Amino acid sequence: MRTLALALLISSASLLPAQQRVERGGTVFLTYEAKPAEIDLFWKDASGERFGQFSKLQQHLRSEGRRVAFIMNAGIFEEGGVPSGLCVIDGKILHPLNLSPGAGNFFLKPNGVFYIDARGAHVVTSEEYARRQPHARLAIQSGPLLLRDGKIHPAFRADSKNHLHRNGVGVRPDGTVVFAITEFGQPRYANLHEFAEFFRSQGCPDALFLDGDISRMFVNPGDIEPSNYFGAILAIAPRIDSPTQR
Repeated sequence: MRTLALALLISSASLLPAQQRVERGGTVFLTYEAKPAEIDLFWKDASGERFGQFSKLQQHLRSEGRRVAFIMNAGIFEEGGVPSGLCVIDGKILHPLNLSPGAGNFFLKPNGVFYIDARGAHVVTSEEYARRQPHARLAIQSGPLLLRDGKIHPAFRADSKNHLHRNGVGVRPDGTVVFAITEFGQPRYANLHEFAEFFRSQGCPDALFLDGDISRMFVNPGDIEPSNYFGAILAIAPRIDSPTQR
């Protein structure tokens, strides 16, 4: 009987929706769970023009016979949509790792890198990435690092009044990637300490802040309307004839 109950529990867990809405500490978060192999990173098209908007990337993917199952902006960027730090797509370094000092969230050290290689998904400090020099299929650098080995960034304060819209990415020990964003338009957003705590509550010992006020996430959208401009964009886009739809 216990074996049957355990089997049913595991089966039920596998059927949990990839997107969930979670309330914690007076803030609502939207999460999306994914396998590393599902995830792609986009910045520019074949002509060298950046996609910039979700709507433009969606059109491009449709032209390839793919549908958007998930899409989210991926990291802080500079004028013209240029990533502030490392950007690796299909194993190619399109923008180098940035270890320079500076002002703003990106430069609040330690910052970090989310990357996927043959071993799976990882979130590490930028300095760790420089030492490891992994053969990443995709990578994006941003900052600040929210969590490393379960420890919250030392600069974050639990009583901070800086409550803003945010998005980020974390990785669980089993390799599951967890994307999270504060629900847009709510009365109370999270400060950075609370955002880090949220990822820890989701089972992620390592997590990275991606961006702030402009951030958006769509799951199985219809036609995405043109809106905010971004740098790199994370997406899951199976072929239209794929039977998998979560």
